Amino acid sequence: MDSKNGGQSSSDLQRQAAAALARKKVLAAYAENARKTAREASASDGHLKNEPIGSKINSESWKKYHSAWQDYYQKYYSEYYSKAARTYIEKEKLKQARAKAEEEEILQSLTRSSARLGKNPGMSLGTGKNLQQSASESSDEGEGVRTELRQRIRKKATESAKKTHRHRRLMPILAGLAVVFLILFLQYNRLIFAPIMAYVSPGNAPATSIDAVDPTITQEVSADPRLIIPKLNIDVPVHFGITLDEVMPAMNNGVAHYRIAGASAYPGEIGNLVITGHSAGDVYSSNQYKYIFSGLERLEDGDLIYINYNLVRYTYQVTKKEVVEPSNVSALVVQTDKPLLTLVTCTPLGTSRYRLLVTAEQISPDYEGAEKSENLPTVDQNTSEAMPSNEPSFFEGIWNWMTGQ
Repeated sequence: MDSKNGGQSSSDLQRQAAAALARKKVLAAYAENARKTAREASASDGHLKNEPIGSKINSESWKKYHSAWQDYYQKYYSEYYSKAARTYIEKEKLKQARAKAEEEEILQSLTRSSARLGKNPGMSLGTGKNLQQSASESSDEGEGVRTELRQRIRKKATESAKKTHRHRRLMPILAGLAVVFLILFLQYNRLIFAPIMAYVSPGNAPATSIDAVDPTITQEVSADPRLIIPKLNIDVPVHFGITLDEVMPAMNNGVAHYRIAGASAYPGEIGNLVITGHSAGDVYSSNQYKYIFSGLERLEDGDLIYINYNLVRYTYQVTKKEVVEPSNVSALVVQTDKPLLTLVTCTPLGTSRYRLLVTAEQISPDYEGAEKSENLPTVDQNTSEAMPSNEPSFFEGIWNWMTGQ
């Protein structure tokens, strides 16, 4: 291509010039024949003088015209095919030269290898029969290597396609397993974390100075009601004087005073003081007190429990533990002439299947002359279907939301 000539090469321009020259020659010959014919006709018949030139053309003129064009095309195509033949011959010569160069390179390589190994030190290029045979064998060996390489590539591609197919088949299974695992985790994660948190939070942190308190000495404390269990390192706010409807919300902010008929005592009163708290919750729950009673089953007879109430610290000593059905509210109703404390939480850890009751007696301050708890709670506390439970699980929460509970 030539940018100066409108994108045409010099050979194209030459062919166009030759074609234009041939057309000029043909047209000139045609016009000359036409004029000659006209003159002859004018000489023989005078009335043809006024007829236009070329009005009568004999067959001989047409033959010359077509012959001129045929000569032009024959010359053009003859040149075209001869050029194509020369190009083909040049390409074949180039291929042969390359093949010969490769063969010589192989022969030289074999010669150098033979010289290094010392197998045939007297061999020269002049005795080329063995070298040609070696070159042929080397070529065959190279072809074999290429064939083996192709087979390996084909095998790897096949194996890769099979693996991809298997992976595609496994993707729905893995997705299904992931969904199942997520559902199980949302529903049952507390079964895993609650037993761990029983030893971590409140856990086995170093005991506070409350261990040094003499239970026979009555002390004044802050006005904030609190429950303190040194063995479990629990120090948590207590919400007293609340209704049954307020117990569950209060357990999200500490522990709650649970008052029912026959078990409605306050600290220092003769009767049963019932305090309830959570032992488990979902790991993603924002309730910081969801594990507050998770270690309650570690308490044993003789362990001390303290309650701060109305500026007085009350000391209780564990006497027994028992597990009851959630609906067995009557287990909290105890006929006693002593101030008692019962801690209530769910068990086994991570579930709300049963309730663990830890009962303790007041040993300080002295309760002689103490008042008995009122016989009946307020009107909205006369009945209770079941003891408080842990927070609802993920799907229990969805169900409660759908049913409006």
